[in-house]
Amino acid sequence: MSAETLHISEIFHSIQGESSFAGWPCAFIRLAGCGHGCIGCDSAYAERDGVALKVEKIIQRTLAFQAPFIEVTGGEPLLQPAVHSLMRQLCDLDQKVLLETGGFLSVARVDRRVHKIIDLKPPSSGVCDQNNPENIELALAAEPPCRHTFEFKIVIANKEDYEWATSLLHKHQLTTSFTVMMGVAFGQLDPAELAEWMLHDRIRARMQLQLHKYIWDPALRGV
Repeated sequence: MSAETLHISEIFHSIQGESSFAGWPCAFIRLAGCGHGCIGCDSAYAERDGVALKVEKIIQRTLAFQAPFIEVTGGEPLLQPAVHSLMRQLCDLDQKVLLETGGFLSVARVDRRVHKIIDLKPPSSGVCDQNNPENIELALAAEPPCRHTFEFKIVIANKEDYEWATSLLHKHQLTTSFTVMMGVAFGQLDPAELAEWMLHDRIRARMQLQLHKYIWDPALRGV
């Protein structure tokens, strides 16, 4: 295993709360650092430096949970180059690896075996202009079965976000080829409103709630 080091915010075992894998037990590796300043970020504590751990130690601690899935998240996990070695080694160990990325950085270097959950930032995030268009291009250019390792997530806080999202989805026809998850910003939008908009527009996307925030206190870390 690699002697490379990553700065880690936390490693924990929980129920996957978002994405098409919601509901599954999952081991989470939350990398430290981001710097993009999304409004309403629910893991802002991961902006801090974190603890330096060798990739080998991270893998050992994560495998101890014996979870069916492992998610690498942040912060923004792709900021640290050694994350690619971590994900590759986990895949080599026959682990099902998920990557949740803010969508600011290209996923071009990510191991093809990793399932990529790309968070597209709407206007309410304040960083909509930082979405990296290359990630959509890479997804559209991927051939099966690699195409199935991409999915997109959009967190909706208001009608403007929803209209922005539907315009983007139609422009690139993302719902034709990919799983697209649309969820509410917790505490900012009534889930019933989003459901009504999606039903009215016959949009071919999946609605999601942040499951972990309904199971536990939404401010609680390590879940």
